[in-house]
Amino acid sequence: MRIARLVVASKNPDKIAEIESVLGGLGLVDEIVRDVEWPDVEETGATLEENALLKARAVAHTTNLPALADDTGLEVEALNRAPGVRTGRFAGPNATYHENVDLLLSKLDGREDRSARFRTVMALVVPTGPTFVAEGIVEGHIGEFRRGDSGFGYDPVFVVGSRTLAEMSAEEKNLIGHRGRALRELARKVGAA
Repeated sequence: MRIARLVVASKNPDKIAEIESVLGGLGLVDEIVRDVEWPDVEETGATLEENALLKARAVAHTTNLPALADDTGLEVEALNRAPGVRTGRFAGPNATYHENVDLLLSKLDGREDRSARFRTVMALVVPTGPTFVAEGIVEGHIGEFRRGDSGFGYDPVFVVGSRTLAEMSAEEKNLIGHRGRALRELARKVGAA
């Protein structure tokens, strides 16, 4: 199956840019439709999958176009896998990237176990057609301070190997990162349909 036109169901410009960057190389979509509007979708799901599906279904319904949405969680072992589904709102409903990272670093201050993983769930809803869900995970740990100036969100403190995601080029991050892995798995499922 190939998708002629698709909407990325996000209002986060950083996330949209990353998704579009990966999608461009997968041969899954002919055109990514921009400049369409939809009402904000409240992320009331208890899981990443529920939130991704909420957003994709709402945007597909409003635009009558296939809609691709993701929800991503940072799961930190020492924090009982928090912030998890509340990753983007860890420091509050209108928290900035900086505030979320500050709170995370303060909660891990003095902790030895800093292991963590990023988990992304992608949902693609095709109006009057199938729904696809895929997951991507990258394992790492939380550094003690910010490093790097690319990426967004928790990238400056999420370490894979010896570098943070913010120290990697966009191409490197897309290759090993959670969102890139989820998109490639989604493309495999859609291609097999």
